[in-house]
Amino acid sequence: MDREYDVIVVGAGPGGSTAARFAAMGGAKTLLIEKRQEIGTHVRCGEGLAKGLLDHAKIPLDKGWIACEVDGARIISPGGKVFEVDEAKAGNETGYVIERDLFDRALAKLAAEAGADLEVKTSATGIWKENGKIVGLHLINKGEKVDVRCKVIIGADGYESQVGRWAGIDTNIAPSDIMTCVQYRLTNIEVDDKYTEFYAGSCAPGGYIWVFPKNKNTANVGIGLGGHIVKKGGDPKKYLDAWIAKNPKMKNAKQLDMVAGGCSINAPLDSVVCDSVMLVGDAARMIDPMTGGGIAHACLSGREAGIVAAESVKAKDYSKQFFQKYEKAWRDELEEKLFRNWMAKEKAQKISDETFDKLIGLLAEVGMENISVFNILKAIRDRYPELVKEFEDLL
Repeated sequence: MDREYDVIVVGAGPGGSTAARFAAMGGAKTLLIEKRQEIGTHVRCGEGLAKGLLDHAKIPLDKGWIACEVDGARIISPGGKVFEVDEAKAGNETGYVIERDLFDRALAKLAAEAGADLEVKTSATGIWKENGKIVGLHLINKGEKVDVRCKVIIGADGYESQVGRWAGIDTNIAPSDIMTCVQYRLTNIEVDDKYTEFYAGSCAPGGYIWVFPKNKNTANVGIGLGGHIVKKGGDPKKYLDAWIAKNPKMKNAKQLDMVAGGCSINAPLDSVVCDSVMLVGDAARMIDPMTGGGIAHACLSGREAGIVAAESVKAKDYSKQFFQKYEKAWRDELEEKLFRNWMAKEKAQKISDETFDKLIGLLAEVGMENISVFNILKAIRDRYPELVKEFEDLL
């Protein structure tokens, strides 16, 4: 590993690998580091991926990392009413259930092929400053302490991002903007491998339960609870276990693995940059507040950060002001959707099971050409105007 780079990307998840790839493609000498000894392991993710992302982020399709190609999604109310969304209506927001370990390795390979250096079992331990100016990172590379100079740092180190804290970027969020999650991979169950499923209501207060098929008898089955709901660490598991126990399709389920952790479901941050530093994906709190989806946002923000990082190297300008190019790019792409979905999430957390049944029943009945929070609220207003009074600010 060299002791000086133009760009160092911390974290080889989808956002980090994409950022490293585009920075290297732009001519920047780039280093991508991953703290684990193997890229893609211990992934806390439902593993859903929109087909439209691949063209958008210039990711070549590889059937090797696709577990299932799904036709759409089903949203199921507490009373069993079903709203089915196919790919055409969802605007390409459905598509694949993937194998994240293989997907992550494929993206890291693309970064390496673009010219980025890649080091696993390498952790950032702090930002290196001289005279108050960021000049690089303190690393531990396979047990050895190493100081590496760089001009730009891209933090792609996930929900628990240290890079943002070290740089002084405010990534603090309220407990109600945190979702605590547990997920099993279950086999020997009855599952429709053509649809992902989402269950809302009191079965998962402040969140939802998901079933993402991996094949005809195996699925990722998980729960996310609003952070303000969780009183004890085991609460999400208790809710998920209770739901599985009542589900006849899972009476013979066998558990293959379990992952747990948190994710952010907040409104967009005021800033995700400072001099010499940009944050992407989960580190920048870009997870969709309604769905909990983060892969697409990580890749899209990583692409923009990598492009701007390379431009900043050519311009020899690594200032927060220059990085407003990145702020504008990702906000043009994502900010309105993230903010609207955060507001909808805030409202949805307070909806009763009875109201959920009404809403899902209505949507199943009327249907719509294009699914979005905005269009859903317009449909509700036509039938149940009293319910939309709380949502008028979203319309």
